Amino acid sequence: MCAESWGKKSFDFRAPILTVSDSRFLSLSDTTTPQGIMAVCEKHTFTFDHLLKENSFLLIGECLSDPGNIGTLIRTAAAAGASGVVLSAGSGDIYNPKTIRAAAGAVLHIPVVEDADLPKVISFLKHQNILIIATHLCGSVLPYELDLCQSCAILIGNEAHGLSDSISNLADICVKLPMHSNIESLNASVAGGILLYEVVRQRFTKKR
Repeated sequence: MCAESWGKKSFDFRAPILTVSDSRFLSLSDTTTPQGIMAVCEKHTFTFDHLLKENSFLLIGECLSDPGNIGTLIRTAAAAGASGVVLSAGSGDIYNPKTIRAAAGAVLHIPVVEDADLPKVISFLKHQNILIIATHLCGSVLPYELDLCQSCAILIGNEAHGLSDSISNLADICVKLPMHSNIESLNASVAGGILLYEVVRQRFTKKR
């Protein structure tokens, strides 16, 4: 479906298009300034088999709730070339409109497993020789000290509470990002982005 003004543009449509007036389109949209096009698409369901590749590199979120953070993390993981994203049960819906906008379409480019049982996921990944790295305020190791060229999975916790003790205790190692004394923690998507691109940096440097 597209708005009448948008439909006047020159595009090669490869599917049937229903054109409605701009005012009707606005009433159907959940944003005040819609882009003029919307579609109904089939939802893809992924399993862990879709995530495992040679030298796997995963992002795992526990009870992430903010759609903007979830979308940003998915977008950043896709940009960093991660094998996939895993979200625990209790995390937000990746098809929430705000998440879709924050991800800028990245949900269509990277496998995302939802409603995951994290203890089972972590056990499975460990049996695949994948290093499990938890981000934790009590972490004693900086990510820059780790070998992230090996297969690894990064655990990011809830925006307000971080990782639960039960999940962080399952990790192989807990890392902490260096911060000045007056700052307690970083936004979940920012912390995730820093760690994702530390993996990229190390792997890119190794290839050179």
